[in-house]
Amino acid sequence: MSLPVLIALVGVGVIILVLVSVAFLRGSPSRPKRRRDSQSIIRTANRTLAQNPKDVDALSAIGDVYFADQIWEKAATVYSKLADLVATNPGLDEHVMLMRHGLASMQLKRYQDAYRSLLLASRDHKDVFEINYNLGQLELKRKNYERAATLLRSAHESRPEHVPTTRFLGQAFFRVKRFNDAIGLLRKVVLATPDDKECLFYLGQAYYELGQLDQAGKIFHQLRADPTYGPRSALISGSLHLKSRLYDDAEIDFQIGLKHESIPPEVLLELKYRLAATYTRMQDLEKAITILHEIAQVNPVYKDVAQQIERGRELAGNKNLQIYLMAPASEFVGLCRKIVTSYFAKSTVKITDINVNSAESADFLAEIHTPKWDDITLFRFMRTTGQTGELVVRDLQSRMKELHAGRGFCLSAGVFSEGAEAFVEARFVDLVNKESFLKILQKA
Repeated sequence: MSLPVLIALVGVGVIILVLVSVAFLRGSPSRPKRRRDSQSIIRTANRTLAQNPKDVDALSAIGDVYFADQIWEKAATVYSKLADLVATNPGLDEHVMLMRHGLASMQLKRYQDAYRSLLLASRDHKDVFEINYNLGQLELKRKNYERAATLLRSAHESRPEHVPTTRFLGQAFFRVKRFNDAIGLLRKVVLATPDDKECLFYLGQAYYELGQLDQAGKIFHQLRADPTYGPRSALISGSLHLKSRLYDDAEIDFQIGLKHESIPPEVLLELKYRLAATYTRMQDLEKAITILHEIAQVNPVYKDVAQQIERGRELAGNKNLQIYLMAPASEFVGLCRKIVTSYFAKSTVKITDINVNSAESADFLAEIHTPKWDDITLFRFMRTTGQTGELVVRDLQSRMKELHAGRGFCLSAGVFSEGAEAFVEARFVDLVNKESFLKILQKA
C-alpha cells in the first residue's frame, strides 16, 4: 500500500471518529446537563403556575419531569390536577393523564386512587401492559381473583419474560384453583428468583392441593425456618409427617414452628394441638397433656381439647388401655389375642383367623371349647373411645353369617348408639361397652 493511500485512509478514520463523537455528545446529554434542563423546566413552569395554577402546558411539562425522574408524590399531584382539567382542555390525552396518575399512586401504595385511575384509563385501552399488570395486582389485593387472572394473563401474553407478571399470574391461578397452570408459572419465578419465599409457599400449596405430597413436603420443610412463612410451613410439614406416622420428624417440625417469634394465633394453637397429638401417638402422655392444658388456657373450647385432656388422664393410669388405643398394630393384636384366649373361664381357644382393619378395628375368629358348650365365635374390637353405631354391628352380623359363627362380641372402649343396642336384641351378638371392657383389660 502506497504512502498517499495510507494517509488518506487515516484521514477518513479521523473524520468518522470526530463525527461519531459529535453525534454522541449531541444525542446523549450527560446526567448533570439533564438535571439542569429538568430544573430549568421546573423553574419556568412554576413561574407560569404562580400566575395561573391551571395552566395545562406548565402542568404537563412539570408532570413529565416528575414522572421521568420518579418523583412520585409530586407526579401524582400534578396528574390528578391534569385529569380534572381534561373536560375543559380537549388537547389533553385523558388516557395518559389517568394512567400516569394511577402508576404514580401505585408507587405510593395509594391503592384506592391507583385502582380508580387505572380502571378509567383501561377504557378502550385493553392491550396496555402497564395497565393490565398494575390493575391485575390491585384486583388480586381486592380478592377479585378471576378478574386478576384475566388482566395478568393479558399482561403475560404481552411480556412473557416479565418475572413480576409471571409471579402474580401464578398466584391468581392458584386462587382460582388452576393448580397445574399455577405450578408451571410459579416454578419459573422460583428458578429466576430463588429468594422469593412467597411464591415458593404458593408452589408448595399448589403441589399439596394436587396431592403431590412429596414435592409439597420438600418445599414446606425448606420453609420451616422462614420468619414469615415458617409457622404455616412447619405446621403443614409436621402434619404430613404425622399422617405418615413419622412421629419423630413431625415433632421436630412442630417444635421449629413454635420457635418463631411472630405466629398467627390460629396457627399457634394448631401447632400445639398437632404436637400434642404427636406426643399421644408416641405414648408420651405427660407431654401431650401439658400442651393441651396450654391450649385450654388460651381457648378452653378449642376443638376437642377438653375431651383430649380427660382421655389423656385416663390413659395415663391404664397401660393396657394405652396399648389398645395407641400402640402399633402388632401390640394391639397381641393384647386382643390375650383377651380372646382368656374371655371364657375354663375354655380351650383356637384362633383361626385375624383380620385387622387399619387402625380402627380388628376381627378375631375363634373356636371355643368349654365343658358345657362348643361354638365358633367372632370377636370385633373397636379401637375407639367414641360411639359405635348400628352399621358396625350390622356388618358384624353379616360377617358372622359368612364365617358360620354362632356367637359374636363387639368390644369397645367407648359407647354404643341406641340403634346398635336395638339391633342386637334377639340376636346372638353381645355389646361390651367401656365400663365392662375396662374390667376385661385389667384381667388381660
